[in-house]
Amino acid sequence: MTWQDIVFSIGQWVFIIALIPSVVSKDKPALSSSLMTGSVLAVFAFTYFTLSLWMSGASTILVAAIWFILAIQKCRADKATKNSPQ
Repeated sequence: MTWQDIVFSIGQWVFIIALIPSVVSKDKPALSSSLMTGSVLAVFAFTYFTLSLWMSGASTILVAAIWFILAIQKCRADKATKNSPQ
């Protein structure tokens, strides 16, 4: 384990903590932003794994998963809004 792996991992955990309010809130980021961010982070995670930065890869996968969860929540919220009578 290198010091870079530790630094990247700590940074990703800070992002995880920062995203928790968005997951539990009714307000969600735009669907396109969530999907793009999750996808780019998944590519970053793959890259970390190929560099044997295991902790960084694992923590980045978690952050990507949270962004995909936000995308799912936004999609469901948009469908609920369209289906509700006005």
